[in-house]
Amino acid sequence: MPTAIAVTSADLALPATDRQTPAAVVVRPPHAQPLDEALAEAGAVLEHHGHLVALCSTACPPDHVRRLHTLRAVLESDRFAIVPLDLPPLGLAVLAHQLRQLSLCDFSPGLLACAARLLAHYVHAGALLGSVARLDRVATDLRSHLRSWVPGTHFAVLANPEPHLVHLDRHAERATEAGLRPPGFATRLVYARGQLSGEWVDGVLARSWQVQGTYEVPLPAESAAWWGTHKVTEFAAAIPDLSVLYQLVASVRREECRWCGLELIGDRCAFCSAPTTAPSAGTDAGRRTGGTAASRTGPGAAPAATASPVSSLLRRRGLAPVAPGGVPGPEPGRRAAVRAR
Repeated sequence: MPTAIAVTSADLALPATDRQTPAAVVVRPPHAQPLDEALAEAGAVLEHHGHLVALCSTACPPDHVRRLHTLRAVLESDRFAIVPLDLPPLGLAVLAHQLRQLSLCDFSPGLLACAARLLAHYVHAGALLGSVARLDRVATDLRSHLRSWVPGTHFAVLANPEPHLVHLDRHAERATEAGLRPPGFATRLVYARGQLSGEWVDGVLARSWQVQGTYEVPLPAESAAWWGTHKVTEFAAAIPDLSVLYQLVASVRREECRWCGLELIGDRCAFCSAPTTAPSAGTDAGRRTGGTAASRTGPGAAPAATASPVSSLLRRRGLAPVAPGGVPGPEPGRRAAVRAR
């Protein structure tokens, strides 16, 4: 059976675009499900699928995140991965859909879980906002805060892969004129309306970015908390071609986790959080003194051998990424509890 992909609410489980894509597992919050029922469901999923990869947004309530870790700890399972991602809710939903598609391929569970951080770089997630007064996830200046009090003011915000905020000029007929650079590869656009019209997203943004198609979904419940307002139309543009997604993941160098033995890409195992390489004495000394240029990039930096194959693949297929320097490595995940062996 394919590895199960879990999300924290039903509105993050996008409908499948074909008959083969597996459904997402929904881990409900503590107030909606007793712990014993949640344990029974998670145990049944692990029994049926073998491995479970749960994605959670930074907007996910803390008690819900604790529920995920409680399930993993009580089940004493090293086959349960919790992958936190700093993506807006709709962007996380799109990424979860991509992983559901990839779960049908010949990737091992460890490889599939680590692919979440790799593919997150290729999700262009943002929103059309009516106010940025409470937006704290993208840098805003005083002028933008003051403009938020003017009726009819709109802002176009890109949160991933590079945060960017612009005041939307109604006379701008293209998103590039507003300051939003398009992805450097073919994408499909998903958008969700809140208390704000989505005509600009479905029209101007879609034409400017030359997306291969658009479709609308309900606004995730976590979106208002993530963007700081209900006056929002959220959008996410991502690669729709499964063959391209497969080659992106397959082209990255694989390693074996030193702790649990699963395959991984990047600098850290998604299941047990063990780093790729053991820290050396020189590394510890470098941390105490500020580190070298390589060590200061942090654990999220990708190894040079990892970025090269993916970048060359995208160039060959005309899908060069917007951000220079190739593919960044996975961001460090929240350290999961590891069962003593």
